[in-house]
Amino acid sequence: MRVLVVDDHPSFRASARMLLEADGFEVVGEAADAAEARRQVAALRPDLVLLDVNLPDGDGRDVARELAAPGGAGPRVVLVSSREPADFAPLAPGDGAVAFIAKGELTGAALAAAVRG
Repeated sequence: MRVLVVDDHPSFRASARMLLEADGFEVVGEAADAAEARRQVAALRPDLVLLDVNLPDGDGRDVARELAAPGGAGPRVVLVSSREPADFAPLAPGDGAVAFIAKGELTGAALAAAVRG
């Protein structure tokens, strides 16, 4: 599975890349903000976007809704945050994201399970 990691903290992007690649994911790119994420999705066509909720230039939930293409043609989106999952309302189909994972709980297995639903 080809993954784009979107987070404004370089250390999280690097950690996520190492962790996911060790578990068999192909990290095809990284982005530090919403604008770069949109460009990278268009250029790289990832299968999955690991997307921080809090970005310097926008809300990750809004970006997730934008990336969710009608008919399921866009990448699947998994939201991440250092905040607790309880801080977010349960995800609904219109949110654009398939799952939420707390950053401290991110593993390749957790991501694979989240994508499988």
